[in-house]
Amino acid sequence: MNDRLHSVLAQRGVSPESLADVCEVDPKTVSRWLGGRVPHARHRFRVARHLRVEETFLWPAPPRRSGQARDGSGTGVVGTYQNRASVPREVWLSLLREAQHEISVLVFSGTFFAQSNPHVAKMLSERAAEGVRVRLCFGDPNGQAVAIRGREEGIGDTLAAKIRASLTYYRPLLGEAGCAVRLHDTTLYTSMFRYDDNLLVNPHIWGQPASANPLLHLKRTEGTGWFDSYAQSFDSVWAAARPWTPDHERTAAHGQD
Repeated sequence: MNDRLHSVLAQRGVSPESLADVCEVDPKTVSRWLGGRVPHARHRFRVARHLRVEETFLWPAPPRRSGQARDGSGTGVVGTYQNRASVPREVWLSLLREAQHEISVLVFSGTFFAQSNPHVAKMLSERAAEGVRVRLCFGDPNGQAVAIRGREEGIGDTLAAKIRASLTYYRPLLGEAGCAVRLHDTTLYTSMFRYDDNLLVNPHIWGQPASANPLLHLKRTEGTGWFDSYAQSFDSVWAAARPWTPDHERTAAHGQD
């Protein structure tokens, strides 16, 4: 069964029959796709475009066979989105559910991450209970990097307030085995969302909110590609970040009033 295709069709309110019309195939053919058969390339393209989702999300690339030619680019890019806001909610949820080893997030506020999924803390807790390492790294609301970014976006102290609001969703994770929440005071060039060997990279354009900027879907490749470079940069920021202590943040915030 292609559970992802089933899920996206249901989310979009698209029936198998209407998808068959779009692709100009018999409805039985769509039934076979739902059953696990991989369509021809031209049909995969049409389906992905019609459902507004990455083709590789619906039909992930099969593992490379021994001796098979390596992707000449070596970048590991498997998909792109015009902006982060255009990434379907089901993509975020599926990647989170399917992670087996690691979930790592690097953002300033990451407000959308919780607001688009009010059960995110519970889901992260469940993944951690099954052995997944969860690392969440937010901007320090009292730090210089957040203050500078707020001025660049023309929103002043609003970014710091958004971070404090976003953090409240993750308070239940404090003290949970396998979960850690830290605050960084780093110039953030890119927001990152890692799920095992999948990495969603959201580069920042000066003066624009992250949601309006492009997003790249990277997958770890043989050898050193973009995935490893970004993963290493996450580890560097994480190592310099400090653990989030809510009581300290509340005291610091009142001290600025």
